[in-house]
Amino acid sequence: MANVDTSNSWDKIQKGVKETERLIGQKQYNLAMVKARQTLEYMVRCLGERACIVDGDLSSTIDELYLGKWITKTTSEHYHKIRILGNKAIHEGSDNAYDANQAYHLLSQEVYTFSNDYRARRRPSGSAGGSRSSKSRKRPAQKGGPSINQQTILKIVILILCIAFIAAVVKFIKPGKGSEKETTTEPTTTEQVVETTPPETESVPTETLAREIYKTTDTLNVRKEPSTSGEKLGALPPGTEVTYKGAYNDEWAIIDYNGTEAYVASQYLTKE
Repeated sequence: MANVDTSNSWDKIQKGVKETERLIGQKQYNLAMVKARQTLEYMVRCLGERACIVDGDLSSTIDELYLGKWITKTTSEHYHKIRILGNKAIHEGSDNAYDANQAYHLLSQEVYTFSNDYRARRRPSGSAGGSRSSKSRKRPAQKGGPSINQQTILKIVILILCIAFIAAVVKFIKPGKGSEKETTTEPTTTEQVVETTPPETESVPTETLAREIYKTTDTLNVRKEPSTSGEKLGALPPGTEVTYKGAYNDEWAIIDYNGTEAYVASQYLTKE
């Protein structure tokens, strides 16, 4: 039966907390404080039965639980605060939102402590004190954790920024090197063109000025210019050998006439 009663009491306490929260959400602050006080009575009754405190009202029972070291001083103060706010709502009709929220938060905090201490069947003086002291010892470690993480994150961010800066500098420098390479290669290309050009220009006159012996097939006028209107230098009878120096065009040929270049009609020349 004791286990059944404990289970039922715990269910009532949980429902009481949820109901208090629901009433605050509906802005029924007066009823929320009343419900918080009723839920507190369930917890105090459970603790009182375990501490063999049978008689007494809510206030005196809370004091006896504290004197018997069943609850801590902080828990005792929270219990009294919830009780006072509940009495204020019942007897004075208080409907203050701040008071209702305060009662709810204190109740939620103490219900959590109650669930750890009472349901585990440990004395509050040992378990509650031990749990609170262990929490207080763990908190510095938890606070230290985030600070280390923040330092690590800060270092990573700084490292990333440094890498990005170096990459930007390298990217900025590379185009300059490329332009230098281009300027150095241009003179090399120009030199190659200059070196290959002279042989080509020298080969043309050699072919053009190649001398061969031709004969005239008819009386042939020798002129100073490649035109029938050009100045006539003389005439060559048929069968005369001439030094052929090359073709001026399709109609005129260049010959050596008395040591100078002269022009004759190419159709009247034949190769010997």
